Amino acid sequence: MGTGHFFWVIFYFASLCSASLANNAKINFREKEKKVLDQILGAGKYDARIRPSGINGTDGPAIVRINLFVRSIMTISDIKMEYSVQLTFREQWTDERLKFDDIQGRLKYLTLTEANRVWMPDLFFSNEKEGHFHNIIMPNVYIRIFPNGSVLYSIRISLTLACPMNLKLYPLDRQICSLRMASYGWTTNDLVFLWKEGDPVQVVKNLHLPRFTLEKFLTDYCNSKTNTGEYSCLKVDLLFKREFSYYLIQIYIPCCMLVIVSWVSFWLDQGAVPARVSLGVTTLLTMATQTSGINASLPPVSYTKAIDVWTGVCLTFVFGALLEFALVNYASRSDMHKENMKKKRRDLEQASIDAASDLLDTDSNATFAMKPLVRHPGDPLALEKLRQCEVHMQAPKRPNCCKTWLSKFPTRQCSRSKRIDVISRITFPLVFALFNLVYWSTYLFREEEDETF
Repeated sequence: MGTGHFFWVIFYFASLCSASLANNAKINFREKEKKVLDQILGAGKYDARIRPSGINGTDGPAIVRINLFVRSIMTISDIKMEYSVQLTFREQWTDERLKFDDIQGRLKYLTLTEANRVWMPDLFFSNEKEGHFHNIIMPNVYIRIFPNGSVLYSIRISLTLACPMNLKLYPLDRQICSLRMASYGWTTNDLVFLWKEGDPVQVVKNLHLPRFTLEKFLTDYCNSKTNTGEYSCLKVDLLFKREFSYYLIQIYIPCCMLVIVSWVSFWLDQGAVPARVSLGVTTLLTMATQTSGINASLPPVSYTKAIDVWTGVCLTFVFGALLEFALVNYASRSDMHKENMKKKRRDLEQASIDAASDLLDTDSNATFAMKPLVRHPGDPLALEKLRQCEVHMQAPKRPNCCKTWLSKFPTRQCSRSKRIDVISRITFPLVFALFNLVYWSTYLFREEEDETF
């Protein structure tokens, strides 16, 4: 009887243990989550209008830590001075009213999709122009409540933000675009924003921009004081470098080609008026169109940009080539007029000589006196001959290179116009090369200064 009784006692306890294990295996933790949510967020138990207490339950300001994940940067507009960015925005703070039992570590966190169920920081983007949330397929937002009362808020948003630009070095410039976040109603006595320790800002790998490169980004604080108090503020400075290769191919090389094409008129004959005029006018209009197209893609600013200096000087060179032909044409006509006047004067002199000779031939009573063969020392003709001999006997002077080069074009009809063309063939390229040296050394050096700063 004792052995049988002992067996039934062991069987009874084994049945109880198996039943308790079976009951544990049937626990529905989703149902437990519901009960916990009802317990901490039930009616009359939690008021989302009241901010959390400070650190360790004190009456100090609530601490909210921020971190960002930049998913993409779509456009950077020079005209509107703005840029568009898509990011995942996260906030984390502690609300001791939301503490709950994690059932021996089995409930890691509770998830909510309705932000109005708990207290939320009144953060706004101070330099925002427009923005929107993402609701496809479901709203891209969640709130996680951890057992210790820590709250994590995460949302995906797209923003268009103002980015004031300094275009003095355009297109050799760098631009700093900021993302500013601040509290709208809570002062620093009630709410303080801090960057999350470690890595507060993350950028997606292989971020591609059409005309810019993201060189680096910096995090900082930007608290602001107004008549109503001091408000907490955070900012991220994104440093963008403009890609110069696009502007080199689309602007600088075409402008250089137009300037060089305008120099072709220096090698055409000054008599080819239609060819030289059409070439000068065509290059001038093309350069003006190029300049207006460049300015159309930029905002009207009160200062001079680097691209304005380049296009202005190139336009001046093209216009100078057209004015050079006008000068050549004027010099050619002036020389032709002088030559015609000299020809008329020679014709008149020849006609007077012929008339005088006719009068001498008809005068039969005229007598001629033979001039002596030997000249007296005081004779002016003898002195003139002696002076010419002295000139021919003088030692030859050292040749001048410039005069030798210019002497290839003797003083005759249209010689001045040809000399103007020859001088322009050398002067225009030399001055343009000097301008390029000064331009690139100046703006590239200033770009390096901005990079070090």
